[in-house]
Amino acid sequence: MDERVREHADVLVGWSARIEPGDDVVVDVGEGAHDLAVAVAARLGEVGANLAVTYGSEEMTRAYLRAHDDELTASDGELALFENADVYLRLGGGRNTAATADVDADARAAYRRARSEIREARMDTDWVSTVHPTRSLAQQAGMAYEEYQDFVYDAVLYDWETLAEEMARVKTRLDEGETIRIVKERDDQPRTDLTMSIAGRIAVNSAASVAYDSHNLPSGEVFTAPYGTGGEVFFDVPMTINGRRVRNVRVVFEDGEVVDFDAEQGEDAIEAVLDTDPGARRLGELGIGMNRSIDRFTDNILFDEKMGDTVHLALGRAYDSNVPEGESGNESAVHVDLLTDLSTASRIEVDGETIQRDGTFWFEDGFEG
Repeated sequence: MDERVREHADVLVGWSARIEPGDDVVVDVGEGAHDLAVAVAARLGEVGANLAVTYGSEEMTRAYLRAHDDELTASDGELALFENADVYLRLGGGRNTAATADVDADARAAYRRARSEIREARMDTDWVSTVHPTRSLAQQAGMAYEEYQDFVYDAVLYDWETLAEEMARVKTRLDEGETIRIVKERDDQPRTDLTMSIAGRIAVNSAASVAYDSHNLPSGEVFTAPYGTGGEVFFDVPMTINGRRVRNVRVVFEDGEVVDFDAEQGEDAIEAVLDTDPGARRLGELGIGMNRSIDRFTDNILFDEKMGDTVHLALGRAYDSNVPEGESGNESAVHVDLLTDLSTASRIEVDGETIQRDGTFWFEDGFEG
């Protein structure tokens, strides 16, 4: 086994999930993630945690949804599993990144709605999602397999404490701010000028650990839950949503809701997301990428949304960690991220003050206010 697989497991169990002796841990093993699962099981045994294993396959999901012709309901057994779990670890690593591309959009949406209670129970655990480098993911990223392995481990085996200190500066600015504005004025694409309220919200310093209310490995973003969105944004980073390729998406917001949209490719995939429920037409997240080790787009949201020089906005569900106790953010059965590249002709403003220009923050060398 590549020694980096064991190091990945060490970071996941120790730094990210902070697993302790006696914790009940559910490990969901994706297709192709066997080696990482073995390394994680060994670390859980060393810690003295209790292990339950499930298998997550996009091809199984496809087969089930295409064959099911009755009302979809959730599994009581799966719900009970998560209600009794302390930690949930998702080890992704598929064989076919477009495995569910031909699943009917209505069936997909009904499935998400039916599983909403399971999803909430899972998110009540100390959950962490990561990915094991597989050949299919390397192919999707346009890389040789060995090159992709290096890319993944550079992003995962990171100096998280140092990055957490840097991101804390951005978190403070967002926590103290009331309004955030994103502007991009490139000659080769529609203009972006989007304003959102962040007053009263809590930004998360997503440093790849539940200790920071962060649930992805790798991570490296600061995110919050905006509302009252108005303006227009152009998402120029290609991505795959529910097995469908999506490219060059323009979205218009008024009074917090999507009122118009179009896309060069995959417009029906965006429409299916927006039609899931009323909350899918509002934003649940604004995330600012700050992981400089992620230096290229890979068509994998776990990595792409953390990339420096990018901002992502999620249609749908807001995270509880972004709202004060006793309040609730946007509710939806979906949480779908869309990305825009801010490396050129762009800026981020908080209460009228520029905190990032052309991908460079105010505390970094080369910043021009």
